[in-house]
Amino acid sequence: MKQETIKTPEYTSETATENDNEMYSLKHWNKVDTTWVLSLFGTAVGAGILFLPISAGLGGIWPLVVMTIIVGPMIYWAHRNLARFVLSSSIPNANITDVVEEHFGMGAGKIITLLYFFAIYPILLIYGVSVTNTVESFIVNQMHMAAPARWLLSLILIGGLMTIMVTGEKLMMIITEFLVYPLVIILFGLSIYLIPEWNFSSVSAMPDFGTFSSTLWLTIPVLVFAFNHSPAISTFAVKQRQHYGKNAVEKSDKILKVTSSMLLCFVMFFVFSVVLSLSPEMLAEASALNLPVLSYLANVQESPFISYFGPLIAFVAIVSSFFGHYLGAREGLNGIIEKQTRSMGKKVKPESINRFTTWFFFITLWIVSIVNPSIIHMIESLGGPIIATILFLMPMYAIKRVPAMAKYQGAFSNIFITFMGLVAISSLVFGLV
Repeated sequence: MKQETIKTPEYTSETATENDNEMYSLKHWNKVDTTWVLSLFGTAVGAGILFLPISAGLGGIWPLVVMTIIVGPMIYWAHRNLARFVLSSSIPNANITDVVEEHFGMGAGKIITLLYFFAIYPILLIYGVSVTNTVESFIVNQMHMAAPARWLLSLILIGGLMTIMVTGEKLMMIITEFLVYPLVIILFGLSIYLIPEWNFSSVSAMPDFGTFSSTLWLTIPVLVFAFNHSPAISTFAVKQRQHYGKNAVEKSDKILKVTSSMLLCFVMFFVFSVVLSLSPEMLAEASALNLPVLSYLANVQESPFISYFGPLIAFVAIVSSFFGHYLGAREGLNGIIEKQTRSMGKKVKPESINRFTTWFFFITLWIVSIVNPSIIHMIESLGGPIIATILFLMPMYAIKRVPAMAKYQGAFSNIFITFMGLVAISSLVFGLV
């Protein structure tokens, strides 16, 4: 949730000064809007984009073409609906857990808050595994040193990330804002750098309908995961309400449209560039090694540029996204604890809750990083489907049931988003069977 990097006063557009209105102009694009786009972009670009080429490329180039056509509207409409859901609250500065309780009651609020937490928490686990594997691979393959004990390496890496969070969000905000800009530039530069390596032999290889449809179906959760910036949407929507009041929906729609377009161009260009540079056999090997695709490229490419910048980009992408998702997961877990203690008639200090969540995340991230489960399997079976429930289906249910969102009924986008959400969730059922 990197949007917290924007230092803004707590006021609405109705009470803003003339200078403030100029800074937060509804009609004109401004510097703050650009910062929001970069913050949301940084939240989305993490482990998902580094594993998307592996999952999507195994089925050939043509499923990837279809994904490119559907992912733009799918991601924009889904995040737009979630932002509108948060903005539908009658409570000033209400975050997503407050809005859920307001619209659906305390009982349903607990369930959906729990789902919100489990939509983000597996992503943190994925990042813990990813950052450990990325650094370990760099030590072995680029530095030509023996791999350190995994429990110690993961302890240092997870401990370092958690220390930054505990030290204070200001330090985290400075680091994440600093990381996003080079990440955008280097990611685009690497995509161009790989162009001479492109092999178009896969273009003529048309998969049969069964392979084509199954590849597309099972890749949808990874696609949802790779473009997901929902952990940032709650605070993003709250800030838009503070700045623009009743015009917050219009402004947030514009910012999210630019964010989705930027993600579509950068992410899919990167995915196509990588998939065209590697054979299906190489992608399968990367999957078996449980490595981000950039770390795998660094190991098989002779270019010093790829060897050193590949793991660096992977590390920066994972770290920059880790912080935003950590704040989202903490918001969800804190909401669960607060609602449960309130229903029991007890009151717990926020400091005590934050201390518990910090240790909970540190210990579980460390344990899972040592175990090293399959990242792609975690994305397909946990991350993507649960994110789809919160991001795709919950706002659709609210449009049907909540009077404040009734004005959004009847749009084609509702049918499309509901269908894609069900497709993503059905892959979880398929995996369990």
